[in-house]
Amino acid sequence: MSGHSKWATIKRKKGENDAARGKVFQRLAKEIYVAASNGDPDPVNNATLRMVIEKARSQNMPKDNIQKAIDKAKGAGNGENYEAIRYEGYGPGGIAFMVDCLTDNRNRTASFVRAAFTKRGGNLGTDGSVSYMFKRKGIIVIPNTYDEDEMMMVALDNGALDFKVEEDIYEIETEPEDFLSVKEALTNAGVTEYITSEVTYVADNNIEVSDEVREKVEKLIEALEDIDDVGDIYHNMD
Repeated sequence: MSGHSKWATIKRKKGENDAARGKVFQRLAKEIYVAASNGDPDPVNNATLRMVIEKARSQNMPKDNIQKAIDKAKGAGNGENYEAIRYEGYGPGGIAFMVDCLTDNRNRTASFVRAAFTKRGGNLGTDGSVSYMFKRKGIIVIPNTYDEDEMMMVALDNGALDFKVEEDIYEIETEPEDFLSVKEALTNAGVTEYITSEVTYVADNNIEVSDEVREKVEKLIEALEDIDDVGDIYHNMD
């Protein structure tokens, strides 16, 4: 993973503007709603919901917004029925993409995602065409204002797979099932600021590209992010 530059960009973008933040919160609310609707609406008894809530918290989503999404799921019966769909394909320069969506209209979403790829030099593939290049991991990133030795010991003692030091951050990698326990241990050790913390997909190998290809890939990412049904976008560009 690209370390400092990637996470510094994420941290900066979190507070970029109200409109972008509102869009992120809408997508997260949908994920929380689906997780709560498909299982116990009590996070204590629903690990999937707990992980989505942690993801929302790492994006500074207000507690009230999180609770409203859960309460909405508790009173489900309003006709909303979201379907999780993953699209796989290749962007400019052969960069592999996975795009996770939550939609109430499969045909609409497929049309929008396909158009985003084809208009920007990419193409959609079949199921499984790129997913084998990614592994599901827990990723926790915190600023290096905390003692390095202590944070490393806490993380590794509680099941973390790796602890990386990147300029001004620590990046901790876990198995999905150990993510919550590692984060809880870090919080108990005094960590109060998380740059990001979520269970996500990480590419086995990242590809270095030219500035020209990078610009094209970033335009494709922006086009996908503009689609309301799109939740998470994964790629293997370094």
